[in-house]
Amino acid sequence: MLRTRVLSQTERQPARPVLTASLDLAARLPRLILEARRVSASVHGIHGRRRAGPGESFWQYRPLVAGESASRIDWRRSARDGHLFVREREWEASHTVWLWIDRSASMGFASSLAQAPKIDRALVAGFALAETLVEGGERVGHLGLTRPMASRNIIELLAQAIAADRQGAEDDLPPAAPLQRLSDAIIVTDGLSPADSLAARIRALSGSGARGHVLLIADPIEETFPFTGQAELFDLEDGLALRVGDAGSWGEDYRQRLAAHREAIREACRKAGWTLTLHRTDRPTSEAVLRVASLVSARGAN
Repeated sequence: MLRTRVLSQTERQPARPVLTASLDLAARLPRLILEARRVSASVHGIHGRRRAGPGESFWQYRPLVAGESASRIDWRRSARDGHLFVREREWEASHTVWLWIDRSASMGFASSLAQAPKIDRALVAGFALAETLVEGGERVGHLGLTRPMASRNIIELLAQAIAADRQGAEDDLPPAAPLQRLSDAIIVTDGLSPADSLAARIRALSGSGARGHVLLIADPIEETFPFTGQAELFDLEDGLALRVGDAGSWGEDYRQRLAAHREAIREACRKAGWTLTLHRTDRPTSEAVLRVASLVSARGAN
C-alpha cells in the first residue's frame, strides 16, 4: 500500500530561505550576460528582416530597371562604373516583442542531471532572444518592467531591470493586460503554475490579437521522476512537503499527470494561435533560442 504523509505546519521548511542563494541573481548576472551573448552569436542572422522597403537606412545598390524614374538613380555611384545604379533602403517596419521571464521559487531548482538551474537557463535564453531580435530590427521589452527598446545594450538594460525588481520575483504568471495586435509575446517559464491559470493569462495577453510563444524550461529529473524507495517531496513555492513511502510506485502516475498538465498548456496555446517549445536544462541553450527566434521570424514574415 502506498504510504504518504503531508508534513505539519511546524515541520514545513520555508521555501524562500532554502532558495535564497539560488535566486539571488546579482552575483550571477555578469556571467549570464556573457553566456547570453555567446548564445546569441551562435544563432546570429536567424531573425533577419533585411529586405528592400520604406526606411532611412541604406541597404544596397542595384542596377536601374527599365521604366524606373531617373530620380531614383544614385549618380555618384553610377559614375564609378559607367552603369546606372539605384540606392535601396532597408525595410524598417519593426514591431514589438514582449518578453516575460518567470523568476518564481520553483525556477531555482537544479538537479544533478542539469547543466544549470532553470532560472539561469531562462535568463540566458531570454537575454539571447532579446539581442537576436533587436539585431533583426525588432523592439523588445519585458512585461511589467521595461518599455520596448531597440538598444544595442538590450541585454544589460533587461538585466538591470530584473536585478532591481524584487516584487516581480514572486510572480509565477505574466501580467494579464492584453497586448497590441501584431505584437509578439515570449513567455519563458517552467509552467508549474496551475494550467488553467496559465491558460487564462495566455487568453488575456492574446485578447487583442497578439501572437505569442511559450518556452517551457524543465529539469530532466522533473521529466523522468527516477526516484525509488522513501522520498520527501518539497513544494518550493510555499514550503509544503510530502513524505512518500514508495516513490517508485508514484512514477507512472506522476508522468501521466505531467503529460496531462502539458497537454492543457499546449491546448491553450493552440486556441490562442501561440506556439509551445519544451526545453530541458540538460540540452544546449542555443537549441531553444534557435527554435523560438525562428518561430518569431516566420510569423513576422506573414
